[in-house]
Amino acid sequence: MALLEIKKYPEKVLKQKTAPVIDINSSIQSLIDDMIETMYAAKGVGLAANQVGISKRLCVIDISAADEGIPLIVLINPDIIEKKGFVEEEEGCLSIPDYRAKVKRAKDVVVRALDRKGKPIEIAGGDLLARALQHEIDHLEGMLFVDRLSPIKREFFKKKFKKAMGNK
Repeated sequence: MALLEIKKYPEKVLKQKTAPVIDINSSIQSLIDDMIETMYAAKGVGLAANQVGISKRLCVIDISAADEGIPLIVLINPDIIEKKGFVEEEEGCLSIPDYRAKVKRAKDVVVRALDRKGKPIEIAGGDLLARALQHEIDHLEGMLFVDRLSPIKREFFKKKFKKAMGNK
């Protein structure tokens, strides 16, 4: 297993829609293991393949620090098939370090995907799990959480980002 480099905003791969995984082979299994190790090392609760520069429809999620009843989740080719309710909570992202903002998302979701063995699964989640599922699937669509902010908040983020980059 190896730690992968987490791509940071504004790298292009983060804004591109990912390609479906066609063959769940040994290289995909290695990528999954490396993504899990990278997510844990970065102290994240989720990681999408394009965040490590691989444009594949694959993500890993582990919210067990907040909810021990939910084990590590590996999703291949996930799609949200149902959304209910709305809630606004603060979010952050490993690809946008040191920035958090409140994002409005569905309170409950149902996701259909394949597990790492290629078996079809359906996951229903609320609260933090619903948020993590939506956040990671957004990544696979080429969308960052800052893209869900109001235009004013998004402009504030861009100004803050440019200022921070100027200081490096």
